[in-house]
Amino acid sequence: MRVSADREVCVGAGLCALTAPAVFDQDDDGLVDVLTPDPDRAQQPAARQAVNLCPSGAVSIAE
Repeated sequence: MRVSADREVCVGAGLCALTAPAVFDQDDDGLVDVLTPDPDRAQQPAARQAVNLCPSGAVSIAE
């Protein structure tokens, strides 16, 4: 699994950082930062949920 984010699409809702704080964070402008682009198995369910919850579709997963 590889996590990525498109900061141009991000609206700063913060659901990714709240759902998977080990994988995502927000910068000073509220935009997504990927902390862990290759999450381990324990982090993967939260990362998937964060992708599903993102209102703008800014975060994605490639298998």
